[in-house]
Amino acid sequence: MQIIITNHAKKRLKDYRQDKISLHDIKNAVQQIPGQVPTATRFRGFISSSGRIFDLVTKDIPNGRLVITIIGK
Repeated sequence: MQIIITNHAKKRLKDYRQDKISLHDIKNAVQQIPGQVPTATRFRGFISSSGRIFDLVTKDIPNGRLVITIIGK
């Protein structure tokens, strides 16, 4: 499955609340989501390799799975 991360999500990684969340952490989290996600849905409680908890908003598109935004805790 191809994982597409929006420019908005990449820009949010530079914010304080998303500090220490890497693209690798996001890709691992997206791969843990089972089944199909036809509409934008928030998935909660992922943990980055640095220990930061974060949520993802993602949906499936014809090209793969689109990560719309990242919400750090």
